[in-house]
Amino acid sequence: MKRRNYSPHTIKNYLSMLTIFLIWLRVPVEQVDNQVVDAYIDYLLEQRKSPKTINCHLVCIRHFYRFLREQEGETLADPVMRGSALRLAKPLPKHLQDEQVERLFSAINRDRDMAMFKLMLRCGLRVEEVANLTIDCIDYRRNRIFVHLGKGSKDRVVYFSTDAAEALADYLEIRPEATTRNIFLVEKGIYKNQPISVRGIQKRLEYYSKKTGIAVSCHQLRHTMATQLLNADAALVTIQDLLGHTRIQTTQRYCKVSNSKIRKDYHKAMTTITGKPGTLKSPKESKYLTEKEKAEKATTM
Repeated sequence: MKRRNYSPHTIKNYLSMLTIFLIWLRVPVEQVDNQVVDAYIDYLLEQRKSPKTINCHLVCIRHFYRFLREQEGETLADPVMRGSALRLAKPLPKHLQDEQVERLFSAINRDRDMAMFKLMLRCGLRVEEVANLTIDCIDYRRNRIFVHLGKGSKDRVVYFSTDAAEALADYLEIRPEATTRNIFLVEKGIYKNQPISVRGIQKRLEYYSKKTGIAVSCHQLRHTMATQLLNADAALVTIQDLLGHTRIQTTQRYCKVSNSKIRKDYHKAMTTITGKPGTLKSPKESKYLTEKEKAEKATTM
């Protein structure tokens, strides 16, 4: 995996999953077949592992046996049969409504936090990319940011809006002098003026989430940016490049929710098909009111 330039995080996860499998195993590695793998799946289900996690374990086992064949010269069949993976639910990703965005950012009272979360919302940066962002990555002349070694060790260029640029400039003006080139620093405690961690950023958003009553994560800010761009008629391939997605299908999934462009295209097409404008006739409200609601409404009139 190191020779193939996998990230240290991925290697650590694979080793952890492989260790769990080998500790559980009651037969030699050479005797593992699909029945043993099925029993391992049952074990993981008993441990209440999610289908996605279980499928990751299966991928790890498959790669391990491929390693034994290609690197160690073992004549072993792949014990993970085709079709062994669990079916995954495909819930639509969530994004924030415009009112929620406004309410969330009105509650942020620190320049550092405002800059971090504006970069996620306007530039689509992942939380780890924000944590690793350095001063030399910012190009104010062209309103762009160089993202080095993002997910999958891929570089890309993103652009920032006026409000994101202002938020970042406000923070850089008060940012204390530090030896590190990382932009965002811890402000209190024994790690003061050290680079803030991914978990540190997540905890700050959790604080504002609790303060405003809005259920939000760092990744939802990124998805909100993608949805807003699509609703503003930005091309899907443009959004793909900005988010750093390898496959266009990933971008399409991000942009399924609240897609006003699809809504407008639908009503435009239906107007052409039916020959009628897309105004909707609503039923009389009183038809669906309970007797109590009717009485309350009559009292307030």
